[in-house]
Amino acid sequence: MPVPAWVEWFRRGSIALVAVAIAAASTAAAHAASTRYFTASQATRGQIVYAAHCATCHGANLSGQAGPALAGADFQAYLTGSKTAYGLYDFIAKQMPADNPGSLSSSDYLAVTAFILSQNGFPAGNAPLNVGRARIDTLAVVHSGVPAPNTNEIVRVAPPATAQFEPLPAGADVNVTDDMMLAGSPDGANWLLDGRTYDNQRYSPLTQINAGNVASLTPVALLQTGMTASFETTPVVVNGVMYLTTPVVNSKMMISALNAATGERLWETTDNLGLFQICCGPVNRGVAVGYGKVYVVTLDDHLIALDATNGNVLWSKAIADPRLGYSETMAPQIYKNEIIVGSAGGEWAIRGFVEAFDANIGAQKWRWDSTDPKSFAGDSWKEGGGMAWTTPAIDPKLGLVIFSTGNPNPDLYGTSRVGDNLYTDSIVALDADTGTLKWYYQEVKHDVWDYDAVSPVVLFDVSENGKTVPAAGEAGKVGWVFILDRATGALIRKSDPYVMMSPNMFTTPTKAGVDMLPGANGGSEWSPPAYSPQTHLLYILAMNQLMRFTTQPPTQSAGQIRLGSAFTNVEPNGVQNGPFVALNVDTGKIAWQYMAPQPLIGGALATAGNLVFTGEGNGWFDAFNATTGQQLWRFNLGAGVNAPPITYEVGGTQYVAVAAGGNFQLGYPYGDTVAIFKLAK
Repeated sequence: MPVPAWVEWFRRGSIALVAVAIAAASTAAAHAASTRYFTASQATRGQIVYAAHCATCHGANLSGQAGPALAGADFQAYLTGSKTAYGLYDFIAKQMPADNPGSLSSSDYLAVTAFILSQNGFPAGNAPLNVGRARIDTLAVVHSGVPAPNTNEIVRVAPPATAQFEPLPAGADVNVTDDMMLAGSPDGANWLLDGRTYDNQRYSPLTQINAGNVASLTPVALLQTGMTASFETTPVVVNGVMYLTTPVVNSKMMISALNAATGERLWETTDNLGLFQICCGPVNRGVAVGYGKVYVVTLDDHLIALDATNGNVLWSKAIADPRLGYSETMAPQIYKNEIIVGSAGGEWAIRGFVEAFDANIGAQKWRWDSTDPKSFAGDSWKEGGGMAWTTPAIDPKLGLVIFSTGNPNPDLYGTSRVGDNLYTDSIVALDADTGTLKWYYQEVKHDVWDYDAVSPVVLFDVSENGKTVPAAGEAGKVGWVFILDRATGALIRKSDPYVMMSPNMFTTPTKAGVDMLPGANGGSEWSPPAYSPQTHLLYILAMNQLMRFTTQPPTQSAGQIRLGSAFTNVEPNGVQNGPFVALNVDTGKIAWQYMAPQPLIGGALATAGNLVFTGEGNGWFDAFNATTGQQLWRFNLGAGVNAPPITYEVGGTQYVAVAAGGNFQLGYPYGDTVAIFKLAK
């Protein structure tokens, strides 16, 4: 599960998160509808505190942005009933603001609580809200005219809207075939798949931009999408046309086609999302393009097919029920007329899966469920997690879909799910035609540290006992790269640690709290690494974050977030940095590393020009000598460069492109830019 510290949950989670906090609070007998909870002046003061510390995530009018809405019928429905005001206050006071929890005074937290209640129809009175009153004041329904939501009702939203700006570039054939995808654009002109090729190596054979001239790399286009939020997309480029997705802002997401040489908009489709619940920011990681179509999955759990020439929506299919906590963030994989996706939402009490759909009509072809009943106590496998967050790799010769799986649920509380909890925290291979399980390797058994496997699996060959062995590797949040025999799933080697590991890293969390490394983010998060067959190095974005893990029995309610845990950065003297690591896959040893001042999240790109690119949360976009690690070039884009870069060629000119929009999980500065570079003349 790609999640940051528990302090991030409230600002980026769903309204169900608040239900968890409130349900855990003590309750008392219901007050009459005339109960007055706070004073008007207290709520006014709370508005000032809210504007300074809360509005960035939850919106100036409490309507939600990166964080959930804190007003409206859905939120009120969770507040009311037999819940006390203390539940809301206690959660905010301990976990907010997300970037510095517990940093405000008790009176400030009480004032913010009063302001939130006032904006949800609760009346002011003559006595201010205090901790004692908050413990006994039940949030009875004291307002009128706000109907409780009908959770069985289908959410109806406006249809997608498409805008045409320019025709496709002359001669731009965007009908990608299976043969083109299998070949993987050997000349490097196109970036046809999320990982460029089915092996997810993110390696380009282009050499026009190389270690000798990269210092003259200069921007040729800085396109602003207008969608300012956590930006994690990997663009796909087909014959001079770039396809990408934006994050979700105000329940809208854009799918765009650009001129890949100039950044000019060609068409833009805005999808209007219905209900969704998320843990880790309003993100989308990209598209799949094939058969004349663009495929994208959405946070409200739909698979959409668009016409690649004009952006018109051809069909939309529901994947799973977002009311239960399912969502979709990955770039889909496309293979032999199948669109392959995996479910997100591992913080909810749901069962993960990987599913294939017919690329023409969207009909289900197969589905594999990721929890094994034999390895979970009782019926806990039915809600046992094991989500698949990132794009699978494909081995066409072996006919395998190979991917990583997330944590079991509840995340940090294992009492209810005794057993190894297969197939969570694993590398898994399925038959690409049928979805039948072929092999698995579990990185962490019975995980109670959130040490799941979320970065994409990468396929490469390794040297073992004088022989070349086709292998699959995954950089786990636990801090090792696991390298397996691709045909059998047998472990070839486990790398040296690429992050700091404390001696107590496998200590069971306690209610009092345990400090340990790696933190709950890893290790390596969802960030896709790159692999160079020239250097035999795997380039990994990593993070050192000392975190305090605490635990308590989780609440149980359908459709609510269920963690049984909290994990917070240890401040002010906790470890916080980001190793960019080059790891030799033949030995498992680190060849070189660059230490960024902040934890790294985003992605890497390797090229035959002996270069490797990555971005940092402080806005720097960096190029390194792929062999030695020498930093050769950097450019600051003004927002966190927390998306994977790509490279391609148009009209004989090589370009490098990356999204710069910051990151929700780590609080890096937001933006909305797609940057395109080439060599200066």
